[in-house]
Amino acid sequence: MAKGGAKKAAAAAARAAANRLLADNRQARHQYEILETLETGIELVGTEVKSIRNGKANLRDGFCLIRNGELQLHNVHISPHTHAGSYFNHDPLRTRKLLAHRREIDKLRGLVDQKGLTLIPLNIHLKGSWIKLTIGLGKGRKLHDKRAAEKEKQSKKDLKAAMARY
Repeated sequence: MAKGGAKKAAAAAARAAANRLLADNRQARHQYEILETLETGIELVGTEVKSIRNGKANLRDGFCLIRNGELQLHNVHISPHTHAGSYFNHDPLRTRKLLAHRREIDKLRGLVDQKGLTLIPLNIHLKGSWIKLTIGLGKGRKLHDKRAAEKEKQSKKDLKAAMARY
C-alpha cells in the first residue's frame, strides 16, 4: 500500500513541476483592469527557451499588437543564454510571434479596435513541456481607480485578519 502512495505523490510532484510559473507581470494587474485572458503559444528559438526556463524573462514593459492577422509580442526582454556563444544567441528584445487560433485573433482585434482596449502579457508558464504566454485584454486604470482597488484590497485583508483573531 505504501508503494502506491509514493507513486501518487511522485506523480503529483511531476505535474506541479510541469505546470510552473516562469515569469509574471504583477504590475499589469495594478495598471490595467483585466477583462479577459487568453493562453497562447510563443514562437521561440532554442536559446530563448533555455533562458526562460532559467527565469530570465521580463514582461514588465511588454505589449501585444495584431499586425497582418498575427499576434505579435513586443518589448519583452529575454536575456541571452549564458552558456551559448554570440553566434547562437538571440536578440533580447526581438518581436516574437504568438500562436493563437484565427477566430481568437479576430475576436481580440474587434475588441481592441472597437473599445480602445489593449493586450498585455500577464505571465509565462510551463504547460507540460510547452512554454505558454497568458495575455490579458485590459483597460487602463486611472489613479483614483488604483486607489479604490488598493483600499478594497486592504479592507479585505483587515477583515480576514479580524476573522482569524476570533
